Amino acid sequence: MSKAPGSDEQTSVPHAADRHDLIRVHGARENNLKDVSVEIPKRRLTVFTGVSGSGKSSLVFDTVAAESKRLINETYSSFVQGFMPTLARPEVDVLEGLTTAIIVDQQRFGADPRSTVGTATDANAMLRILFSRLGEPRIGPPSAYSFNVPSVRASGAITVEKGAKKAVKATFERTGGMCTRCEGRGTVSDIDLTQLYDDSKSLDEGALTVPGYTTGGWNYRLYTESGLVDPAKPIRSYTKKELDAFLHHEPTRMKIAGINMTYEGLVPRIQKSFLAKDKEGMQPHIRAFVERAVTFTTCPECDGTRLAEGARASKIGRTSIADACAMQISDLAAWVRGLDEPSVAPLLTALQLTLDSFVEIGLGYLSLDRPAGTLSGGEAQRVKMIRHLGSSLTDVTYVFDEPTVGLHPHDIRRMNDLLLQLRDKGNTVLVVEHKPEAIAIADHVVDLGPGAGTAGGTICFEGTVEDLRASGTVTGRHLDDRASLKDAVREPAGVLEIRGASAHNLRDVDVDVPLGVLTVVTGVAGSGKSSLVHGSLPAGADVISVDQSPIRGSRRSNPATYTGLLDPIRKAFAKANGVKPALFSANSEGACPTCNGAGVLYTDLGMMAGTASTCEDCEGKRFQASVLEHLLGGRDISEVLAMSVTEAEEFFGSGEAATPAARRILGRLADVGLGYLTLGQPLTTLSGGERQRLKLATHMGEKGGIYVLDEPTTGLHLADVEQLLGLLDRLVDSGKSVIVVEHHQAVMAHADWIIDLGPGAGHDGGRIVFEGTPAALVAARSTLTGEHLAEYVGA
Repeated sequence: MSKAPGSDEQTSVPHAADRHDLIRVHGARENNLKDVSVEIPKRRLTVFTGVSGSGKSSLVFDTVAAESKRLINETYSSFVQGFMPTLARPEVDVLEGLTTAIIVDQQRFGADPRSTVGTATDANAMLRILFSRLGEPRIGPPSAYSFNVPSVRASGAITVEKGAKKAVKATFERTGGMCTRCEGRGTVSDIDLTQLYDDSKSLDEGALTVPGYTTGGWNYRLYTESGLVDPAKPIRSYTKKELDAFLHHEPTRMKIAGINMTYEGLVPRIQKSFLAKDKEGMQPHIRAFVERAVTFTTCPECDGTRLAEGARASKIGRTSIADACAMQISDLAAWVRGLDEPSVAPLLTALQLTLDSFVEIGLGYLSLDRPAGTLSGGEAQRVKMIRHLGSSLTDVTYVFDEPTVGLHPHDIRRMNDLLLQLRDKGNTVLVVEHKPEAIAIADHVVDLGPGAGTAGGTICFEGTVEDLRASGTVTGRHLDDRASLKDAVREPAGVLEIRGASAHNLRDVDVDVPLGVLTVVTGVAGSGKSSLVHGSLPAGADVISVDQSPIRGSRRSNPATYTGLLDPIRKAFAKANGVKPALFSANSEGACPTCNGAGVLYTDLGMMAGTASTCEDCEGKRFQASVLEHLLGGRDISEVLAMSVTEAEEFFGSGEAATPAARRILGRLADVGLGYLTLGQPLTTLSGGERQRLKLATHMGEKGGIYVLDEPTTGLHLADVEQLLGLLDRLVDSGKSVIVVEHHQAVMAHADWIIDLGPGAGHDGGRIVFEGTPAALVAARSTLTGEHLAEYVGA
């Protein structure tokens, strides 16, 4: 007897389209992965764990997400692909079941001064539409409220072809919201001319002191060969006309040194080349020059709002768009909720959802006019998340890189809820993570290891969180590790006084930071920790600051070049062989001429993905064959650069190759847990946590009494946190004062003194809510931090 459609028997057989419920990876060999095969369940939350450098990012980002991105790019026309980055296929045998991957990483936003939190999300666009509809007086379309759109007026004649040709007078007008004085930047700059040139010298004598304006270079010849000024006369002897031509001349096309060039005065030229960029995005030597030569002050015309007078005058009630963007987002959400206007009801609902997402994700303390370049990596990642929370897309693969970075334990719970929300919409969520609170919510766990670098790259475990605990892997053993409070804390050797600190949201804070001990500054995200530590330490304090700003380095940079380790190594090789040190640099005289010392040949295939092939002449060793004949301790320079830090420490520690200067630097790299890195590994292949620890190792060689570390546990596996605590102890025991901005409870428990800021974020924070020992904080349980720390140590 046949059964009716929809009966149990028929529904028990899944439709063929529903059987594709796994992402299958077979034979992945990217970076250090050793022929890895793994099956990742779709529409579930999978967490990838393992020690730093074990291959998590290589599997998730460089294999799964990279192939998804490449396949999507191939669906575009050849014309469009020509404008997109070319992506090579990852080193993997089989990849099946991929869906569209959206990567939400910790790359900071670009340092464009006109990019703000509001422009990085849809919030600004929605506010502009709202004011163009409801603002009084009405000044024009949404563009009239945008500080990125200048006002334009033009007039002229156009020819209309209707019967006999007629010339018709026409005018074109666009109302923009950009302040004309500061061009939408909010600040104006004033240049100290004494920092641009030495007026006692002539141009021929090298008067210019601007970076990039070296004698004989094109920037220099523009002035010496222009014919507008006398290059042999000291600048202080210039007439008023000559000085004006030198400093303020309008851009003019002219022939200089036989080439048609645009001549322009030195001041406008510097404003365009240096001041149009954000300071944070500049190279260190250029930033130092700008800080020396330029003073930035709030624009007097728009009072820092970036907006033209019309946009500032148009208001809804008593609030202008500038006021709305300056509000804390949690307050702005309440203001929008109070607007009741049926004509824009759908817009208000959408804006409300976006602003509420900021608050949910723990970013309610930001304002929409906050420059995007000033956000930390963790904040930038959470702002990117907001774009996806309201998305209608489902069956998408979301890839997160440590989304708990910069989050207090209180905020991690909210982040977990958001990740689960994304999963419950039918998406596949892949998370690279170390925090036990984030691992705990996983449906599936993939643990890589067992070690880092060449000792990693294999799958140690796949399964549930409960099975991970019983698995015996490094992650499984340490998952339930809990640091205990110290029996005795160190006594401070003095105090560093901070008085009346009012940077950002700080409320006139007075605090004594103890010296000679390990001090941890904590509090929820946005409570004012960084403002207190980085923005309020007294000038002249003997401070070495290791923050989370990214290391800038090309694929030619490596740990040996970055830390200065290559200098003593080159000198040791040169001394042992009686030749020049420059021969032992792949970026100098010793470089292989075929690949210019890169070790690989990069071939750009136009529309297709570019390829990189190992250089056949030097076989990837990067040096000329003659250079490799020079040995030190039986090894050539390429063999030394292929060593791990641990091997090199032993090699340069004794025997013929003994080099105390190199061994000191290698010892510091091993101290921060980077013993597995090879000396010649390109910096571009290092994870965020590895880069910060590399920076810490470099700074440890500097002379300084106070170390300020910004979340040093970022990217650290549970097993490595113990090593970090040992390093902090050694720094303190050697007579240093260590101040750590940190959320990790293990670091808090290990502190001698805790300064807790809060009680909330933004204008709800900025106060000291606790000062004292960790034991006193746990006993009082008077703050959010106290409650979470007590729960962590089991008190």
